[in-house]
Amino acid sequence: MSAIAPALEAFFTERLIRQNHASPHTVASYRDAFRMLLSFAAEKTGNAPSDLGFEDLDAGLIGAFLEHLEQGRANTVRTRNTRLAAIRSFFRYASYREPAHAASIARVLAIPEKRMHRGIVTYLTAAESAALLAAPNREVWVGRRDHAILAVTLQTGVRVSELTTLNWVDVGLGAGPHILVHGKGRKERCTPLTRHSVGVLRTWAKETGDNPEEPVFTSRRHGPLSTDAVSDLVAKYTALGAASCPTLATKKVTPHTLRHTCAMRLLEAGVDISVIALWLGHEHIQTTQIYLHADLTLKEKALARTAPPGTPVGRYRPPDELLAFLESL
Repeated sequence: MSAIAPALEAFFTERLIRQNHASPHTVASYRDAFRMLLSFAAEKTGNAPSDLGFEDLDAGLIGAFLEHLEQGRANTVRTRNTRLAAIRSFFRYASYREPAHAASIARVLAIPEKRMHRGIVTYLTAAESAALLAAPNREVWVGRRDHAILAVTLQTGVRVSELTTLNWVDVGLGAGPHILVHGKGRKERCTPLTRHSVGVLRTWAKETGDNPEEPVFTSRRHGPLSTDAVSDLVAKYTALGAASCPTLATKKVTPHTLRHTCAMRLLEAGVDISVIALWLGHEHIQTTQIYLHADLTLKEKALARTAPPGTPVGRYRPPDELLAFLESL
C-alpha cells in the first residue's frame, strides 16, 4: 500500500470527521471527488487505486482530471472548482503529514480555480409558479405529496438537501408556524410559514401520520426521498405546467430555481436584502445580491429617479462649411 492510501484514510477519519466535524454532505462530496479522481488515475497510470502514490497524483494528472470533468463528464465550472477544493483540502493536510512530497504537493496546491461566468438567476413569474403548482394530480397520493413539496419549496426557499432531511419534529404548525431548517455548515434557521403552506402541510400530515422522527416527504416505499427524485419531479411538472403556461418551456427549472423564485418574491415585496439573506441561510450578504441584478423592476425604478441629461437629442452639425467638409472626410 502506497503513502497516499493511509494519508487519504486519515484525512477522512481524522481531519474531516473527528477534527472538523464536517457535515455528511461535505463528507459525501469529498468522497465522490476522490472516487472519481482515483478511478481516473488508475486508468491513466495502470496502478490500482490503493497502489497510487503522490508521484502519480501530480499536478499534470490533477489538471488532466479537471479537464476530464468538464470535457468528458460535461460538468460545469462550478462543479470542477468544487472537486478541486476537495483535492486541495487533502493535499494541504498531506503537506504536513508527508513532507518528503512537499514539492509535488505544492504544485498541486498551485492549480488555480477556474473563473466562472455568472449569469442572471432564473426564477418563475407568478403565472409560472401557479402553473407549476397546478400540475400535480392531487387525486393520487404521489400528486398530493409533490404538490406539497412544490408549495413548501416555493414559499420557504429551502435547499433541496434541506427539504429531503426535514422531519416532522422540525415543523411547527401551531402559533407562529415555521420549519426548523438544518442548513449548510450545520447552521439552523427558522423559516416562517404562510397560511397556505400551513394548510398544505396539515392536510399532508393527515396522510403520513406526522411521526416526529419521520421525514415529512418520503418515497413510495416510505423511505427518505433523494435529492435526485426531487429534481426529477420538478422537471416533470415543469413540462406538464408548460401546457397551460408556455413560458415554462423556455426555462430550465430545478429545485434551486424555486429557491430563487422565493427570493425574488421577497425582493419584489420590498423585503430588505439582509433579511432575505437570513431567510435563505446565506452566510454572506454578497451571495444574496445576485437577486438585485436579476430584478429589472428595481433597476427601472432607480432609472426613473434619475434626471435626464440636458443635452439636446440629434447629430452634431458643424457650424462652418470648412468644418463640414472635414467632417465628411
